[in-house]
Amino acid sequence: MEEALLHGREKISVSTWEVFVEELKNVSYIAAPMVVVTVSQILSRVVSMMMVGHLGELALSGAAVATSLANVTGLSILFGMAGALETLCGQAFGAKQYQKLGVYSYASIICLLLVCLPISLLWMFMDKLLIFMGQDPSISVEAGRYAVWLIPALFPYAILQSLVRYLQTQSLILPMLWSSVAALLFHVPVCWALVFKLELGTAGAAFTIGLSYWFNVLLILAYVKYSSTCKKTDTPSSKDILSGMREFSRLAIPSAVMVCLEWWSCEIVVLLSGLLPNPQLETSVLSVCLLVAALHYFIPYSIGAAASTRVSNELGAGRSVRARASVWAANVLSVAEAIVACTILLRCRNLLGYAFSNEKEVADHLGEMTPFVCLLLTMDCIQAVLSGVARGSGWQHLGAYVNLGAFYLVGLPTAVVLGFVLRLRGKGLWFGLNMGSIAQSALLSFVTCSMNWKKQAAMARQRIFEEEITPDDGKS
Repeated sequence: MEEALLHGREKISVSTWEVFVEELKNVSYIAAPMVVVTVSQILSRVVSMMMVGHLGELALSGAAVATSLANVTGLSILFGMAGALETLCGQAFGAKQYQKLGVYSYASIICLLLVCLPISLLWMFMDKLLIFMGQDPSISVEAGRYAVWLIPALFPYAILQSLVRYLQTQSLILPMLWSSVAALLFHVPVCWALVFKLELGTAGAAFTIGLSYWFNVLLILAYVKYSSTCKKTDTPSSKDILSGMREFSRLAIPSAVMVCLEWWSCEIVVLLSGLLPNPQLETSVLSVCLLVAALHYFIPYSIGAAASTRVSNELGAGRSVRARASVWAANVLSVAEAIVACTILLRCRNLLGYAFSNEKEVADHLGEMTPFVCLLLTMDCIQAVLSGVARGSGWQHLGAYVNLGAFYLVGLPTAVVLGFVLRLRGKGLWFGLNMGSIAQSALLSFVTCSMNWKKQAAMARQRIFEEEITPDDGKS
């Protein structure tokens, strides 16, 4: 009898291990190409900024300010809202309700395009807004000009984010990869021609971003139209789309709040650094630290996107055990990446500063900040995956509360106290940001560990089928 029980336990253990290994492969298959997709889409804005940098200091300052404000007031909102599709499309695909992928995707595109209208109006008056905020008038005028020419990029960006989630939730990553790389290759020569050959300057650099986004959108739409894989998500009726818009909006708003609260906290820290003694040094160092963290964030974000896809697919299919295994697989992969990244960064800490500045003071200060940057990188690897799990499971509202508490009740107050009251300056501000990230990771970990996965599977099935369905035991 004992021998039989022991054999049974061993069989269960092997089965669990096999599921974990399989999910590790699935997550890696999605995450690796997603890194290229994300980086390629961001690089179009970076290339435009690099082109503008050759037009003079005023042009670069204006473009930098406009880009920062555009991220806060527009792009972060659209990016966050599109995250609702990771729940809806992912769970619909897992439940084999393929028609609903089309419903939710069309609903997302319409909702996001409507949101673009007030954002466009705000960007038209960005120069006046910046002057009202006390910014330098000449920089404000240049930033306003850049923002106006950036408006045409808003609408394809909204469509692109919806299409990316539509393909991502079906694990159709390679079409996105090729279209994103092609759009970047298109962007570089066109941007150079508009900026320097046609002498459109900053206007040409901003306008090219919109052109490359439209190019990317058209490539993806061509794939969707002619691919046999996407035929089963054919065009839904207008009545279905209206119903989908209501469902999408319920998740899109907390999803946007969840993303924006985190993005905005980083921008606030940079603004606070300008109030410190020797603001030029502190702002430069903190900006470089955030740049390093942002560049690295593409990797854990992509792993989180993979976790979101796998969790939503398995919950939609009612397989709670596999959904939980996906969470563990994504976390193991992300922590392993964090160890590698932090090891490389710490070993290069004395050289890092000279990659951004020839000033010894800046390089030394960056070297001192490197361990704190590594701490943020580690926390990013945890929270990015768990944020992906939140999007895949459909509890963005909890993620929004977590980010509000972590960054605005813990992180930013700690940064202000350490930076200004205790006079730790830039280190204090950065450590406050670290504390916010630690609190975020801890709270998300607690929520995830407390999750009843069978109940989540039942809720996912109920959301898709709009009726009470009992999930299976998760072993399939």
